[in-house]
Amino acid sequence: MKITYHGHSVIAIQLADGTNLLFDPFITGNPLTDLVVEDVKTDYILVTHGHSDHVGDMIPIAKKCDATIIGMVELCAFAEKNGVKKTHGMNIGGKFDFPFGRVKMVHAQHSSGYEVDGQMLYLGEPAGFILQAEGKTIYLAGDTSNFGDMALFGEAFAIDVAFLPIGDNFTMGPNEAASAAKRLRAKQVVPIHYNTFPLIKQDPQAFATLLPAGVAKVMAVGESFTL
Repeated sequence: MKITYHGHSVIAIQLADGTNLLFDPFITGNPLTDLVVEDVKTDYILVTHGHSDHVGDMIPIAKKCDATIIGMVELCAFAEKNGVKKTHGMNIGGKFDFPFGRVKMVHAQHSSGYEVDGQMLYLGEPAGFILQAEGKTIYLAGDTSNFGDMALFGEAFAIDVAFLPIGDNFTMGPNEAASAAKRLRAKQVVPIHYNTFPLIKQDPQAFATLLPAGVAKVMAVGESFTL
C-alpha cells in the first residue's frame, strides 16, 4: 500500500488493487494541504469525528467520486441528509470487513460537533480507526488525548504505523503522544495535526527525539511511502 500525508490530519492510502481511501478530508481552508478538491479521486472517505477540520470536504468529494463515507452513525446520517448516497455507519468497538480490508472503530477522547447556520450539531462520539489491509495494520487516532486503553490496542494488534496528533491545546501534545506511542508499540509513528494554526504550532523533529531511533517518521506534505 502507498500512504501519503496531505497536511493536518489528511491521509490518503492507495491499495495494490487500486482502491483509494481518504481520511479526514480537510482541504478547503487548510493552509498546509497540497490537495485540490476538484482533483481528488477516492473510493472511501473515513472521518474520525464531526469537527470542521476533519469533516472538511467529505460531502462534495463523496458526491463527486460516488465514494462511501465511513464514520460514526450520526455523522453518516448528516452526510445522507446532505445528499450523499453511500455511507457506512459504525460505532465504538465495532468492526466491519469491507472489500478493501477490516476497519475497527475505537475510542478517542475528544469532542465532536459541526456548526450549521450558527447551530452546533452533534455528529456522534469522536473515534479512531484501526485499518487492517494487505497484511498491514494502521492506527489513525483522530483527535485525542493520551489514554490508558491505547495499551489494549497495542496488545491486540501488531501496529505497523500509528498516526498520532501532537498539536497540543485541542489534542495531546508531543510528550503525551510519545507516551501513547509506547503504549501502542507501533513500529512507526507519524505525527499529524500540528502547525496548521498558531494554537497547534509544534516541532515534529523535537517530537521524534522522544521516541526510540527510527520509530518516528516525520512526513512532509505530499510525501508518500510504501508499506
